[in-house]
Amino acid sequence: MSRADDLPQAPSRRLLLKGTAAAGALAAVPGVASAAPGKAAPYKNPLVRNRADPHIHRHTDGFYYFTATAPEYDRIILRRSRTLNGLATAAESVIWRKHPTGDMGAHIWAPELHRIGGKWYIYFAAAPAESVWDIRIWVLENAHPNPFRGTWVEKGQIKTAWETFSLDATTFTHRGTRYLAWAQHEPGMDNNTALWLSEMANPWTLTGPQVRLSTPEYDWECVGFKVNEGPYVIARHGRLFMTYSASATDRNYCMGLLTVDADADLMDPANWSKSPTPVFTSNDTTRQYGPGHNCFTVAEDGRTDVLVYHARQYKEITGDPLNDPNRHTRVQKLGWKADGTPDFGVPVADTATARE
Repeated sequence: MSRADDLPQAPSRRLLLKGTAAAGALAAVPGVASAAPGKAAPYKNPLVRNRADPHIHRHTDGFYYFTATAPEYDRIILRRSRTLNGLATAAESVIWRKHPTGDMGAHIWAPELHRIGGKWYIYFAAAPAESVWDIRIWVLENAHPNPFRGTWVEKGQIKTAWETFSLDATTFTHRGTRYLAWAQHEPGMDNNTALWLSEMANPWTLTGPQVRLSTPEYDWECVGFKVNEGPYVIARHGRLFMTYSASATDRNYCMGLLTVDADADLMDPANWSKSPTPVFTSNDTTRQYGPGHNCFTVAEDGRTDVLVYHARQYKEITGDPLNDPNRHTRVQKLGWKADGTPDFGVPVADTATARE
């Protein structure tokens, strides 16, 4: 049976053994590099150039599936590879293009690929071609076991409490309940977007109510724009951790963190705590700027957590940062502190010599 969601959980012993066996098999294939058993391969960075808002899903078929925002904002792409490093050179397929007019005609942003109930779903943001900032959340469905085949059916817009700017949807299950987390502007609020959570009736319908988990309040969340966006969840050590991104999409872009006990009611905002400082920021030493819009996956060894995000290689940008195409997908090991909380470290420097 396939896993019904992408929420990273502690891997099973069976998965660990499978990962070790796969590493051994790859080592026997000419031209395919692999890590020593139990060790993740060194990562090439940037992993995928000119792809922002990356999402990597490791599926039970042994493939890593990759999608991200293309800088033209006009299509949804997929790649797959049996290794993370292999995504760098994997063939890229366009599985859906924006409409020439009307809904889903502009600003195709931040797709995420999820496997739910035996079908594939892609959550993404889009706007009407005639009103390009009226951005909303939309869903595609594909019943074929292989997301590169079959038909992607447009399931429509996810309807939230208001018809306002909304984007960056992610979905996860916790103790049998499916949730959607996303970013949206709340009418009457002095911000661009806050973070919201709702239970779901099915992969494209909210049951309500929707609750606000976080709003931009600290200085580091309000540089350029007052933004909380790009939520993503990882469950470890009896807690759920929700990362998110804040501020404008230039060098000030950074990541924050919300935490909730796994036994708590996720729909009660009072149960979530918020880090007063950013957990992942630009770094002059490694020359990485504006790291954010992350997700999590697991390394080939089946147990090492991996942080996936985008960043630029320079600080100064001419014009609107959204028109700068050089946000590149990057990956690095996610550490854990003694108290069970994530240790993000700093965005790693570019790989000195790319290994093929």
